[in-house]
Amino acid sequence: MKMRILGLAAFAACLVMPVYAAVALSDAAGSYTISPSGSSIRFTIGKAGGGGFDGAFGRFKGTIRIDNGDVGRSKVDLTIYPESVGTGQGRIDAFLRSDAVFDAANNPEIQFRSTSVTRTGDTTALVTGRLTARGKTFPEKFTAELGGLKGGTIKFHVTGKVLRSRYGMDVGTPLYSNVVDFDMTLMGKRG
Repeated sequence: MKMRILGLAAFAACLVMPVYAAVALSDAAGSYTISPSGSSIRFTIGKAGGGGFDGAFGRFKGTIRIDNGDVGRSKVDLTIYPESVGTGQGRIDAFLRSDAVFDAANNPEIQFRSTSVTRTGDTTALVTGRLTARGKTFPEKFTAELGGLKGGTIKFHVTGKVLRSRYGMDVGTPLYSNVVDFDMTLMGKRG
């Protein structure tokens, strides 16, 4: 009886789980403006022995262009405003904005400009580009997964890891990890 109930529950769960079919490139092709509504740029920095902290950027803008003829010519441009960083802890937020980390007063923007997009699956791509923060530019890679396309709105889940020491933000290492884990949802509107 117990196995039968569990089996029915698993079957019911499969019915309500969304099924993501491959989106035809021709359906997704076009230019999109990243909308702050429905989008988020979150990050995590670990700490030796466990813990660490999570944060997010409240202000950002950007565009996504998907090329129908050659996905490699697709483009992603993203600008993040580091003064909008938030962790839920005012003291940490002020420290992150200071010249010890983002130096937001002198470096008001963090920019990512893609240099190539490589399709890795039906709904996934590797986005390679140049990240500029605190006046330093380095190549970085992010994985993007198409999460939906509906009525001129496109949604991507983007993840990646960045070494903060490359950008002169290594304060607190090795107690705090040098690796920053990014987890982003980018919602774009066609037009």
